[in-house]
Amino acid sequence: MIMTKKTFKYLIIFIFTIVFLGAGYFLINNLKSSNNLVKNEVNENNTTFSVADNKKDLEKNFESMPIFGNWESFTSENGLPDDKTYCVRIDGERILVGTHGGLAVYENKKWKTYTKEDGLAHNGVISIDVSELTGDVWLGTLGGLSRWSAGKFENFTQLNSGMPNDLVYSVVCDGKDVWVATGGGAGAYDTYTKKWQIFTEKNAPMHEPWTYGISKGDGKIFIAAWGGGVIEYTKKTRTFRDYHDPDGNMEIDLFPDDGIVHDITTGTSWSNGFLWVSTYFGLSRYDGVKWKGYFDHDSGLASNFINSLKAYRGVVFLCTDKGLSTTDGTNWVTYKRNDNNSKGKVFITKEEKITETASSSSISHSFIIGVDVKDDIIWVATSKGISRGELLKQ
Repeated sequence: MIMTKKTFKYLIIFIFTIVFLGAGYFLINNLKSSNNLVKNEVNENNTTFSVADNKKDLEKNFESMPIFGNWESFTSENGLPDDKTYCVRIDGERILVGTHGGLAVYENKKWKTYTKEDGLAHNGVISIDVSELTGDVWLGTLGGLSRWSAGKFENFTQLNSGMPNDLVYSVVCDGKDVWVATGGGAGAYDTYTKKWQIFTEKNAPMHEPWTYGISKGDGKIFIAAWGGGVIEYTKKTRTFRDYHDPDGNMEIDLFPDDGIVHDITTGTSWSNGFLWVSTYFGLSRYDGVKWKGYFDHDSGLASNFINSLKAYRGVVFLCTDKGLSTTDGTNWVTYKRNDNNSKGKVFITKEEKITETASSSSISHSFIIGVDVKDDIIWVATSKGISRGELLKQ
């Protein structure tokens, strides 16, 4: 692929972001400040402190958002094939986890791992979905797409099936169709005809053939196009519509709430009439008419660097490099790991007032990559293990 000026521009921004975050991560983990200094700094930002080690105390602090706790974590020391976990999917009584070392399946309180030796396309599993129609598990990997059905793997690559690209960032099942976001465009696989339909800048409103996230909702498919905002595909009419950051400024959101906060999008998720869009520069919400932007300096968002997201029952769960943030669009709850001890940190934001609460258990790491939630259970994939939490209050 020939690098265009736009591609080069986005590449420079991406490299700068990674370098900046790496330096920030190094400083955060090496600076040793006293607890008093930390408290004084946060207090200046209208933060109050409390200690809550049980359900009752957490319920007292917040009433309008779901609160999760009783965290249990798993790493390579107690079942996972690798500490780096990319994604998680709740599938009935079993949990499917994509790791750097293969697919990990948690069932009956035991872990089992599947790798290339078992037929998986690649050990790096970075996206998972389950077909409601057939129950088949679809796995997006660093080296192709795998369908896990009846205990066997069937693999799809660019060479053997005609899919867009072997790097599958995101996969979503939609009836008989399986949609993927890849490094070479988006694709839809018809499981009946066994044919691919590919969408790139040649036949869709994309600037570059690089898609990063994909989701469904409201009779549409929403594609997060790297550097190209969001591509909306209406299935009934088979037509596209694209959404961009109107001000075109790559450094800041020049005009608040005028559209997506940034064109470098990482994920989309639709729920309860809202489309949520994650970027490496903040969060956006769209109600079909108006856009709303959220940033770490004007909301309870842990960080503007959002790896992925999941909207569920009116609440969106945001995987950032500094913790798991949840919001209904007004109120916020953020979960972080305390680097000084085994306890966790819960930050509750309501009416611009932040309350920091200590919890007796914690997520395994604050760098969050994936999340899934169903009913009263949440699973969080991090850069150092995966954590299971229980709903304390709804």
